[in-house]
Amino acid sequence: MISQKAKYAFKALIVLAKRRGHTVQIEEIAREDAIPRKFLEQILLELKHAGLIASRRGPTGGYTLIKEPGEISIGQVLRIVDGPIAPLPCLSRTAYRRCLDCRDETNCGVRRLFAETYSATLLFMEGATLSGALADDGPVAKALTENTEPVG
Repeated sequence: MISQKAKYAFKALIVLAKRRGHTVQIEEIAREDAIPRKFLEQILLELKHAGLIASRRGPTGGYTLIKEPGEISIGQVLRIVDGPIAPLPCLSRTAYRRCLDCRDETNCGVRRLFAETYSATLLFMEGATLSGALADDGPVAKALTENTEPVG
């Protein structure tokens, strides 16, 4: 499950992507998606440091997306906001760490159980981009309208 912080980050990025080319004030983003302003400030600062958005001061200031929505992957945003996304530290590509209780990593059954699932999930997360949230007729939109039952 993604954190509330990540969910707010995606909501803010979607607002900015929908208003591509325009500067959006933080109050507008916070109000539109019911995000606490102080929390949103922290999130937007992280996204800015990561090079996804830019800010401008002044009466006409605010935030704008500086990367194309198709260049911003789900995995990238999750790592920026929540850190490593691997289910085990020994599977992480960005924050690898050997598990303290593991005697033999190459023959670890737990690692093997999660390796294939994580690999498939990672492949999807790196291929799925912010532009998918903007498409009204893509496979994600179609799946959402056909499947109204919660999964998991």
